[in-house]
Amino acid sequence: MSSAQADPGTLGSGVSRADGERGNVRGQTTRLLILSAAERLFAERGVSGVPLREIGKAAGQRNHAAVQYHFGDRDEVVRAIMEYRGAESERTRAEIVAALVLGEAVPSVADVVSAFVRPLALHIEADNHYLRFLSLLITEEGGYEGLVGVHTGGQVMTLRALLVKLLPTLPEEVLFERWWVALTSAVHTLARYQTTQRKRELASADLERRIEDLVAFLAAGLAAPHDGRGGSAPRPPRDSASAS
Repeated sequence: MSSAQADPGTLGSGVSRADGERGNVRGQTTRLLILSAAERLFAERGVSGVPLREIGKAAGQRNHAAVQYHFGDRDEVVRAIMEYRGAESERTRAEIVAALVLGEAVPSVADVVSAFVRPLALHIEADNHYLRFLSLLITEEGGYEGLVGVHTGGQVMTLRALLVKLLPTLPEEVLFERWWVALTSAVHTLARYQTTQRKRELASADLERRIEDLVAFLAAGLAAPHDGRGGSAPRPPRDSASAS
Protein backbone atom coordinates (compact mmCIF):
# COMPACT_ATOMS: atom_id res chain seq x y z
CA MET A 1 0.00 0.00 0.00
CA SER A 2 1.42 3.40 -0.97
CA SER A 3 1.94 6.10 1.61
CA ALA A 4 -0.71 8.18 -0.15
CA GLN A 5 -3.42 5.64 0.58
CA ALA A 6 -5.46 5.89 3.76
CA ASP A 7 -5.14 3.00 6.16
CA PRO A 8 -8.60 1.37 6.28
CA GLY A 9 -8.16 1.01 10.05
CA THR A 10 -8.10 4.77 10.60
CA LEU A 11 -10.65 7.56 10.44
CA GLY A 12 -10.20 10.69 8.42
CA SER A 13 -9.06 12.52 11.53
CA GLY A 14 -6.22 10.09 12.06
CA VAL A 15 -7.97 8.45 15.05
CA SER A 16 -8.27 4.66 14.73
CA ARG A 17 -11.72 3.17 14.33
CA ALA A 18 -11.15 1.19 17.50
CA ASP A 19 -10.43 4.41 19.38
CA GLY A 20 -13.53 5.96 17.87
CA GLU A 21 -15.68 3.02 18.91
CA ARG A 22 -14.29 3.13 22.43
CA GLY A 23 -15.11 6.82 22.55
CA ASN A 24 -18.67 6.10 21.41
CA VAL A 25 -19.06 3.44 24.11
CA ARG A 26 -17.76 5.85 26.75
CA GLY A 27 -20.12 8.53 25.49
CA GLN A 28 -23.09 6.17 25.63
CA THR A 29 -22.13 5.05 29.12
CA THR A 30 -21.95 8.68 30.24
CA ARG A 31 -25.36 9.40 28.71
CA LEU A 32 -26.90 6.48 30.59
CA LEU A 33 -25.32 7.61 33.86
CA ILE A 34 -26.76 11.07 33.33
CA LEU A 35 -30.22 9.71 32.47
CA SER A 36 -30.25 7.48 35.54
CA ALA A 37 -29.25 10.36 37.81
CA ALA A 38 -31.76 12.72 36.18
CA GLU A 39 -34.58 10.21 36.49
CA ARG A 40 -33.88 9.70 40.20
CA LEU A 41 -33.59 13.42 40.99
CA PHE A 42 -36.64 14.32 38.90
CA ALA A 43 -38.59 11.57 40.69
CA GLU A 44 -37.61 13.05 44.05
CA ARG A 45 -38.08 16.77 43.35
CA GLY A 46 -39.85 17.21 40.04
CA VAL A 47 -38.48 18.04 36.61
CA SER A 48 -38.34 21.79 37.14
CA GLY A 49 -36.76 21.53 40.59
CA VAL A 50 -33.35 20.11 39.70
CA PRO A 51 -30.49 22.15 38.15
CA LEU A 52 -28.75 20.44 35.23
CA ARG A 53 -25.42 20.99 36.93
CA GLU A 54 -26.62 18.94 39.91
CA ILE A 55 -27.63 16.11 37.59
CA GLY A 56 -24.14 16.04 36.12
CA LYS A 57 -22.58 15.96 39.57
CA ALA A 58 -24.87 13.11 40.68
CA ALA A 59 -23.83 11.21 37.56
CA GLY A 60 -20.17 11.53 38.56
CA GLN A 61 -19.30 14.11 35.91
CA ARG A 62 -16.64 16.67 36.79
CA ASN A 63 -17.51 18.83 33.80
CA HIS A 64 -20.27 21.16 34.96
CA ALA A 65 -21.65 21.38 31.42
CA ALA A 66 -21.76 17.60 30.86
CA VAL A 67 -25.56 17.44 30.68
CA GLN A 68 -25.75 20.26 28.16
CA TYR A 69 -22.97 18.66 26.12
CA HIS A 70 -24.74 15.32 25.84
CA PHE A 71 -28.38 16.45 25.71
CA GLY A 72 -28.59 20.18 25.12
CA ASP A 73 -31.35 21.18 27.52
CA ARG A 74 -33.79 19.92 30.13
CA ASP A 75 -36.52 19.04 27.61
CA GLU A 76 -34.13 16.74 25.76
CA VAL A 77 -33.16 15.01 29.02
CA VAL A 78 -36.85 14.38 29.73
CA ARG A 79 -37.43 13.13 26.19
CA ALA A 80 -34.44 10.81 26.41
CA ILE A 81 -35.61 9.33 29.73
CA MET A 82 -39.04 8.60 28.28
CA GLU A 83 -37.62 7.10 25.11
CA TYR A 84 -35.15 4.96 27.05
CA ARG A 85 -37.53 3.72 29.74
CA GLY A 86 -40.62 3.71 27.58
CA ALA A 87 -39.14 1.62 24.78
CA GLU A 88 -39.87 -1.70 26.48
CA SER A 89 -43.41 -0.85 27.53
CA GLU A 90 -44.15 0.70 24.13
CA ARG A 91 -43.05 -2.48 22.33
CA THR A 92 -45.27 -4.55 24.60
CA ARG A 93 -48.16 -2.13 24.11
CA ALA A 94 -47.76 -2.22 20.33
CA GLU A 95 -48.15 -6.01 20.38
CA ILE A 96 -51.26 -5.79 22.55
CA VAL A 97 -52.80 -3.05 20.40
CA ALA A 98 -52.12 -5.03 17.23
CA ALA A 99 -53.92 -8.02 18.74
CA LEU A 100 -56.89 -5.83 19.69
CA VAL A 101 -57.13 -4.20 16.28
CA LEU A 102 -56.55 -7.31 14.17
CA GLY A 103 -58.27 -9.89 16.37
CA GLU A 104 -61.63 -11.39 15.44
CA ALA A 105 -63.22 -10.69 18.82
CA VAL A 106 -64.47 -7.20 19.61
CA PRO A 107 -62.33 -5.80 22.46
CA SER A 108 -63.91 -4.52 25.64
CA VAL A 109 -63.28 -1.16 27.27
CA ALA A 110 -61.31 -3.03 29.93
CA ASP A 111 -59.13 -4.54 27.19
CA VAL A 112 -58.27 -1.05 25.96
CA VAL A 113 -57.48 0.20 29.46
CA SER A 114 -55.39 -2.88 30.16
CA ALA A 115 -53.38 -2.24 27.00
CA PHE A 116 -52.28 1.06 28.50
CA VAL A 117 -51.89 0.02 32.13
CA ARG A 118 -50.12 -3.33 31.97
CA PRO A 119 -47.12 -2.35 29.82
CA LEU A 120 -46.56 0.62 32.12
CA ALA A 121 -46.88 -1.62 35.17
CA LEU A 122 -43.78 -3.50 34.00
CA HIS A 123 -41.78 -0.71 35.62
CA ILE A 124 -43.15 -1.38 39.11
CA GLU A 125 -40.67 -4.13 39.87
CA ALA A 126 -37.88 -2.74 37.69
CA ASP A 127 -34.79 -1.10 39.18
CA ASN A 128 -35.63 2.45 38.16
CA HIS A 129 -37.58 5.55 39.22
CA TYR A 130 -39.57 5.93 35.99
CA LEU A 131 -43.12 5.78 37.34
CA ARG A 132 -42.49 8.34 40.06
CA PHE A 133 -40.69 10.56 37.53
CA LEU A 134 -43.60 10.24 35.10
CA SER A 135 -46.13 10.94 37.84
CA LEU A 136 -44.46 14.23 38.78
CA LEU A 137 -43.92 15.14 35.13
CA ILE A 138 -47.58 14.86 34.19
CA THR A 139 -48.47 16.90 37.27
CA GLU A 140 -46.19 19.68 36.04
CA GLU A 141 -47.61 19.35 32.51
CA GLY A 142 -51.23 19.57 33.66
CA GLY A 143 -52.11 15.92 33.08
CA TYR A 144 -51.15 13.17 30.69
CA GLU A 145 -52.56 15.12 27.73
CA GLY A 146 -49.74 17.63 28.25
CA LEU A 147 -47.32 15.03 26.91
CA VAL A 148 -49.16 14.28 23.67
CA GLY A 149 -47.18 14.98 20.53
CA VAL A 150 -44.04 15.51 22.56
CA HIS A 151 -43.30 12.53 24.75
CA THR A 152 -45.92 9.85 24.08
CA GLY A 153 -46.05 6.95 21.67
CA GLY A 154 -48.67 6.65 18.94
CA GLN A 155 -50.28 3.63 20.60
CA VAL A 156 -52.01 5.88 23.13
CA MET A 157 -53.90 7.63 20.35
CA THR A 158 -54.76 4.31 18.70
CA LEU A 159 -56.30 3.11 21.96
CA ARG A 160 -58.35 6.29 22.20
CA ALA A 161 -59.63 5.73 18.66
CA LEU A 162 -60.71 2.23 19.69
CA LEU A 163 -62.69 3.69 22.57
CA VAL A 164 -64.55 6.00 20.20
CA LYS A 165 -65.81 2.91 18.36
CA LEU A 166 -66.62 1.01 21.54
CA LEU A 167 -68.52 3.88 23.19
CA PRO A 168 -70.40 5.54 20.30
CA THR A 169 -73.09 7.09 22.52
CA LEU A 170 -70.61 9.24 24.43
CA PRO A 171 -69.83 12.69 23.03
CA GLU A 172 -66.21 12.72 21.91
CA GLU A 173 -65.27 15.66 24.14
CA VAL A 174 -66.61 13.74 27.15
CA LEU A 175 -64.85 10.54 26.16
CA PHE A 176 -61.55 12.33 25.49
CA GLU A 177 -61.65 14.05 28.88
CA ARG A 178 -62.38 10.75 30.60
CA TRP A 179 -59.53 9.13 28.66
CA TRP A 180 -57.00 11.69 29.84
CA VAL A 181 -58.28 11.39 33.41
CA ALA A 182 -57.92 7.61 33.17
CA LEU A 183 -54.34 7.79 31.87
CA THR A 184 -53.32 10.38 34.45
CA SER A 185 -54.91 8.36 37.26
CA ALA A 186 -53.24 5.18 36.03
CA VAL A 187 -49.77 6.73 36.13
CA HIS A 188 -50.23 8.21 39.60
CA THR A 189 -51.63 4.94 40.95
CA LEU A 190 -48.89 2.78 39.44
CA ALA A 191 -46.28 5.15 40.87
CA ARG A 192 -47.87 4.69 44.29
CA TYR A 193 -47.83 0.92 43.82
CA GLN A 194 -44.13 1.06 43.00
CA THR A 195 -43.40 3.05 46.15
CA THR A 196 -45.47 0.61 48.20
CA GLN A 197 -43.72 -2.32 46.56
CA ARG A 198 -40.30 -1.00 47.53
CA LYS A 199 -41.27 -0.13 51.09
CA ARG A 200 -43.34 -3.16 51.99
CA GLU A 201 -42.53 -5.72 49.30
CA LEU A 202 -46.02 -6.40 47.97
CA ALA A 203 -46.57 -10.02 47.08
CA SER A 204 -46.93 -10.62 43.35
CA ALA A 205 -50.48 -11.90 43.82
CA ASP A 206 -51.47 -8.77 45.78
CA LEU A 207 -49.91 -6.50 43.17
CA GLU A 208 -51.72 -8.35 40.39
CA ARG A 209 -55.02 -8.00 42.23
CA ARG A 210 -54.49 -4.26 42.58
CA ILE A 211 -53.69 -3.88 38.88
CA GLU A 212 -56.77 -5.88 37.89
CA ASP A 213 -58.93 -3.69 40.12
CA LEU A 214 -57.35 -0.52 38.73
CA VAL A 215 -58.18 -1.63 35.18
CA ALA A 216 -61.78 -2.45 36.16
CA PHE A 217 -62.18 0.87 38.00
CA LEU A 218 -60.89 2.97 35.09
CA ALA A 219 -62.93 1.01 32.54
CA ALA A 220 -66.10 1.60 34.56
CA GLY A 221 -65.41 5.31 34.67
CA LEU A 222 -64.85 5.50 30.93
CA ALA A 223 -68.05 3.62 30.14
CA ALA A 224 -70.28 5.36 32.70
CA PRO A 225 -73.52 6.75 31.21
CA HIS A 226 -73.66 10.44 30.38
CA ASP A 227 -76.72 12.68 30.76
CA GLY A 228 -75.73 15.09 27.99
CA ARG A 229 -75.28 18.04 30.36
CA GLY A 230 -71.75 17.40 31.54
CA GLY A 231 -72.55 14.93 34.30
CA SER A 232 -73.19 11.25 34.64
CA ALA A 233 -76.71 10.01 34.20
CA PRO A 234 -78.44 9.42 37.53
CA ARG A 235 -78.98 5.82 38.49
CA PRO A 236 -82.59 4.65 38.83
CA PRO A 237 -83.72 4.31 42.45
CA ARG A 238 -83.23 0.90 43.97
CA ASP A 239 -86.33 -1.19 44.62
CA SER A 240 -86.98 -0.88 48.36
CA ALA A 241 -87.85 -4.56 48.53
CA SER A 242 -84.40 -5.49 47.30
CA ALA A 243 -82.46 -3.19 49.62
CA SER A 244 -80.52 -4.94 52.30
